[in-house]
Amino acid sequence: MKLLIVVPALGLVYGGPSKIAVELAQSLGDLGISVDLVTTNANGSVSLDVPLYTWLPEKYHRIQYFPYWALSDYKISFSITKWLFQHIADYDLVHTNAIFSYPILPAYWACRWHRVPYIITPHGMLNPWALSYKAGKKRFYYAFLEKPALQCASAIQMLASTEAERIKPLNLKAPLVVIPNGIHRQDFEKLPNPELFYQKFPDTRNKTLIIFLGRIDPKKGLDLLAAAFGKVHTQFPQTHLIIAGPDNIGFLPTAKNYFTKAGCFDAVTFIGMLTGSLKYAALAAASIYVAPSYSEGFSMSVLEGMASGLPCVITIGCNFPEAAMAQAAHVVDINAEAIADALMQCLKHPQQAKAMGNRARQLILEQYTWERIASNLIEVYTAIIKKEPVPTL
Repeated sequence: MKLLIVVPALGLVYGGPSKIAVELAQSLGDLGISVDLVTTNANGSVSLDVPLYTWLPEKYHRIQYFPYWALSDYKISFSITKWLFQHIADYDLVHTNAIFSYPILPAYWACRWHRVPYIITPHGMLNPWALSYKAGKKRFYYAFLEKPALQCASAIQMLASTEAERIKPLNLKAPLVVIPNGIHRQDFEKLPNPELFYQKFPDTRNKTLIIFLGRIDPKKGLDLLAAAFGKVHTQFPQTHLIIAGPDNIGFLPTAKNYFTKAGCFDAVTFIGMLTGSLKYAALAAASIYVAPSYSEGFSMSVLEGMASGLPCVITIGCNFPEAAMAQAAHVVDINAEAIADALMQCLKHPQQAKAMGNRARQLILEQYTWERIASNLIEVYTAIIKKEPVPTL
């Protein structure tokens, strides 16, 4: 099987979907699939310093980068368009990641022109909240560009059962398959010493740390978190909130203002994006993980928080009802009071919180590893290529 993965960008500033595309390619390649990945060199306000127009070999897959130019929120790349029309027929199947992004459109068009089947992963962008955000821009784009491509897909990968349920009103013809994201087990078998994090951020030492991992973005619910943490910090003054994530859209001043208005800004540290051992050391230092999102596809950082054994407070917008069913996280409504109550529950009952964190770790390491996810996707790919019914996984 020869697979092409198309993703708009791999820059670290884009968070989940970019990370997911790379880790999926690695995992599929590890299982014997021939995987190529094409993308642009976008990385927020700058470009990645990478060779262009040439295959870069990784251990189990290849990556090729193409230049782009920015037009408002879109990344326009005529070179990737040309390449896709010239080479897409070389592949048995194409897997696109993201929607409402130009580099994906020529992949659809080239697939249809050359009759190559494709599967789409929207990464939560068809959820009602996501469609309503900047709805004016999306309405035309969806009706005339995105929806026709979705209707012709061989399958649409939903990352959660709730995501699949929420997009049913769109009346899409393509079969929906529910396959979540995953983590690499080895990354969480032994977390680094938290001292690595304390040395970098000494003001957090000897505090009860609550950690948020994610982009500084309106959909992440930082307004809710500010109101919730203001209430928590009043009753538990030893608590300190870590906000770890990049600001791609200039939203940081607004986010900081939320905490100023809530009266708890002095107990919050904005530390930017964390990667590698420093990120894992931050998770080791934390006592609680929180994800107050309005809308997600299926959050990688939620998986990381749970795999680290932390008691987690997440909203229903995170699309992870299975965590509640397994009593592996507090899954709460999307409002500040519910978030605050769950955080205080963890702080008041640390032994119960620790037991919940242990259940979370077990759940993720048993059911949400990339090896398992890649195996499930290969079943779907194989069915599509053989023109058999897509399995419900």
